[in-house]
Formats: sequence, C-alpha cells, structure tokens
Amino acid sequence: MWNGAEYQRRFDALAESGMDVHGEATFVRAFGPSSVLDAGCGTGRVAIELARHGIEVVGADLDESMLDHAREQAPQLTWVRSDLAELDLGRTFDVVVMAGNVPLFTPPGTQGALVAGVAKHVGNVLIAGFGLGRGYSLEEYDEHCAQAGLTLVERFATWDRKPFEGGDYAVTVSRLNRS
Repeated sequence: MWNGAEYQRRFDALAESGMDVHGEATFVRAFGPSSVLDAGCGTGRVAIELARHGIEVVGADLDESMLDHAREQAPQLTWVRSDLAELDLGRTFDVVVMAGNVPLFTPPGTQGALVAGVAKHVGNVLIAGFGLGRGYSLEEYDEHCAQAGLTLVERFATWDRKPFEGGDYAVTVSRLNRS
C-alpha cells in the first residue's frame, strides 16, 4: 500500500524548508485536550507533535508500513493497527482527530462506518480535515456525524482557521451530543 518512510520524507523536506508542518497539532492543542486519538495517524507526525506537548496520544492506522515508521520515531507512544470502522479501544478521548484526508482513503461507501467507528471514541470533539470534490461531500460527512451522535460546531478552510467560504478543503469540528 504505502511506504511510510517515503511518505514522511515529504513532510521532513517541507519542515527543512521552513514550512510549519504542525498546523493540525496546533489546531488540536487549542482545544486543551489531555488525551487525543489520532485516527488514521499514518507515520505519526501529528501524534508525535501532540505528545511533545505533554498530551496523551494513541495513534491508529490500518497501514503497517506507516505504523512501522511511527513506532521507529516514537516507540514510547501507543500505535494500534486497525480498520478505523472496526476500532474499539474501550475508551474515549478528549479529541479524536482525522487529519490527513482520512475519509478519502476509506473505500467508497464506507465513510459512514468510518465516522461511526471513530465517534465511539469521542469524549468531546471530533476534528476532521479533508479535501473536497473527491467523492465525499461535507453534506455526507455532516450526515454521518449526525448519525453517530455528533453536531457541527465550526468549520474552517484550513488548519490555521481561515473561514470556510466554500473551496476545496475543510476542517470540521463536531461535538458529541450530551444526553
């Protein structure tokens, strides 16, 4: 599927050029979480940065190559190999984040199961950022969140909180409905 080391090299090169590659982690940290589930963690870039700031993080991904790279970089963190639709960690997290176009890497038609699977772990908010116009709409995502007991709180065009006014990318914050 993927080559975790090659995937990570792209971000390493951006960081070396002076670009901030931690926008997702900065965004998540603004919610003041003590615990985060990085759902679809890939090579662990976001999880490792969050942990660097004292946040308890668990990373979950289906791709073994990506997880191997994450484990090499941060063996002290918990990395779980699982299909996110079937993930069951038996606990919740202050924030669940799907940072890297996660719904777009899910087989078409299974995004509802993906959202339901990660929503089981939401203690407060689910944050997801993904490209639009690529087979999965915001309307579908919002409906899947509603079915999973989550309500839209805010939406941005970027991880640095530019207002969403349409476009090709969205970062959505959905809060767990309290009963």
